[in-house]
Amino acid sequence: MDFQPRTSEKPVPSQRSQWMLFARNFFKHPRMLGSIIPSSGFLVRRLLDQADWENARVIVEYGPGVGTITREILARMHPEARLIVVETNEDFVDFLNETLFDPRLDVIHDSAENVADILSDHGLGAADHVVAGLPFSTMPDELRVSLFEGSQQALKPTGSMLIYQFSPKAKADLVRIFSQVRSDFEPLNVPPAHCYFCTP
Repeated sequence: MDFQPRTSEKPVPSQRSQWMLFARNFFKHPRMLGSIIPSSGFLVRRLLDQADWENARVIVEYGPGVGTITREILARMHPEARLIVVETNEDFVDFLNETLFDPRLDVIHDSAENVADILSDHGLGAADHVVAGLPFSTMPDELRVSLFEGSQQALKPTGSMLIYQFSPKAKADLVRIFSQVRSDFEPLNVPPAHCYFCTP
């Protein structure tokens, strides 16, 4: 695979500015963010190495935050692919729109619960991959199950949902909803993270 990443026309924000924005929002909405700092490169690579970037054409990311994973997805994905990132936090939506430019990217201020409508509104079919680092373990059970079921239905039969969590609590729901769930663990992250690779 030798894709040519699109270069940004906007300045790349410093790591310090990204961390400061992330930390401010962690203290404002601690239940919406699983950690006070963005994901490490170790975790991002472990998670994204499982995706089929050569053939994927529709990718969805839930809760992109300051875009740590988003930038790596854009660097890996095919020139003809589309990336839909869904974020409820307006500060993060503004930050991504101000710092990321790529014609393959759409930043949507909405809830992941509406993934099917979002894909339809953008003229897209089922997703090849859904990538998520939302803190599912702190959500009400009903919401967590709804998000997993909606994601499973939004995927192609050959697609996958790639998620990381700081607690194993969500695994039981994943195993019940998806046909196959593989687990992994990344110790070189703060905090260490559980990874799950789920097929419909």
